[in-house]
Amino acid sequence: MKIYILADMEGISGIRLVEQVNKGSVEYPAGCELMMQDINVAITAAYDAGATEVVACDTHGGGGQVQITQMDARATYETPNLGMLMPSLDASFAGVILLGHHARAGTQNAFLDHTMSSQSWFECRINEQPVGEVGIEAAYAGHFNVPVIAVSGDLAVATEAKALLGNVECAVVKWGIGRNRARCLSLPDAHKQIYEAVSTAIRSITRFQPWKPSVPANFQLTLYRTDMADELAAQPGVERIDARTLRKSIHALTDCHIW
Repeated sequence: MKIYILADMEGISGIRLVEQVNKGSVEYPAGCELMMQDINVAITAAYDAGATEVVACDTHGGGGQVQITQMDARATYETPNLGMLMPSLDASFAGVILLGHHARAGTQNAFLDHTMSSQSWFECRINEQPVGEVGIEAAYAGHFNVPVIAVSGDLAVATEAKALLGNVECAVVKWGIGRNRARCLSLPDAHKQIYEAVSTAIRSITRFQPWKPSVPANFQLTLYRTDMADELAAQPGVERIDARTLRKSIHALTDCHIW
């Protein structure tokens, strides 16, 4: 059984300050260490529950947080590239785990809420369904008929994931205090939550279904400013709905994050 772990950083156990996820900050190396611990807990849980192969992908800022020398040697590692969120994902995988994730832009009391770009993306919709990165990544996996089976992060992202995906297993390791601070579980308790969510999901993996919006799909993006929309509106196949909102038709769910 092959399992794919897509790890972001904002929802990682113990991360509670924006400085911990910003490259160049003095707090960033400690944030990377916390990320490695969560990844290794998820890998261990996956193998203990019956996985035969695990691929881990570090998606925060395009990758680069993972320290290979610290990662469980049973798994392999990759980063997003060439427009592919999960480069090696295909129909041979049984499930995807979204580790260390965050809620979509505009969610109240969600730690570091954003959708893809905290600088420019205001709202994203697939077939009129508002989605964040959980939805975009679930649709991407759905292209290959692979379900998202577990999510970890704050309470806000768990609530979002359950509303969209139904019976997905969730590990709540923190609670947002506004946007820029979080109240966190102790690391042992957080790691226990992740281990239990991942192992429970894998042991009951046949109950999950992929999230597959109908295609061709309408992919709608609202930007923060009009000049941001000006630039993207010039791309082929893009329809401008209003000053800040763009729409295009996509024929493959693997394209739902690309502009």
